[in-house]
Amino acid sequence: MKLVILAGGKGTRISEESVLKPKPLVKIGPNPVIWHIMKIYSHFGIKDFIICCGYKGYLLKEYFTNYFLHNSDVTIDIKNNKVNVHKTNGEDWKVTLVDTGENTLTGGRILRIKKYIKDDFLMTYGDGVANVNVKKLIAFHKKSKKIATMTVVKPHVRFGVASVNKSKIVYKFSEKPENEETWINGGFFVLKKDIFKYLKNDNSIWEKEPLEKLVKNKNLSAFHHRGFWFAMDTLREKNYLDNLWASGKAPWKLWNE
Repeated sequence: MKLVILAGGKGTRISEESVLKPKPLVKIGPNPVIWHIMKIYSHFGIKDFIICCGYKGYLLKEYFTNYFLHNSDVTIDIKNNKVNVHKTNGEDWKVTLVDTGENTLTGGRILRIKKYIKDDFLMTYGDGVANVNVKKLIAFHKKSKKIATMTVVKPHVRFGVASVNKSKIVYKFSEKPENEETWINGGFFVLKKDIFKYLKNDNSIWEKEPLEKLVKNKNLSAFHHRGFWFAMDTLREKNYLDNLWASGKAPWKLWNE
């Protein structure tokens, strides 16, 4: 099964980093966040990736083309035009990088990689990490027999929540509120090939009409993930993930080096 990664957005909310590179190449520890995402899926045997490039997509192509240079010690013999790779940290991955257009929207990017898809496939965004059990997610999808399965997660509440009555008096303050009824799109999808019928053109927004139509047709199932999930949208969130990685206790690190 292939994993499609949406990696073409401009990442305007983390412009401190994205002015120079696409957001999926922003580093968490020594490696780009897209590497972390691919390592999660690779842990569950998913090693065939399709990356939907857009904004500064040539840098994604450069990164994977020169993967060994980015992850190994090398000696460069300039006189004889030779490169000796001393230590290789390669991955058993096949990576297809597709230029899906700089201004194409999320649904349009999925539509643009249609010719590379022959069967059910996985899809996620290029900025979110989690300890989702992908094997269980796929099994759940197959059992549901729906066109699409969306992993749903509990939203992060950055600030405490104040409950206010009609007299405008705060009667409760919850620093970390838990609402069992609230679930949001966690970005780890499994999709049947039929999904392309729900996508019209480059202006299709995956999170709008396609998902709404799937809901209307009762063709979207929900895989509840109660473990760790985090999307890196701002510099503050990047630093949070950086600190988790530096602590040696990153919850999404399911693999062994």
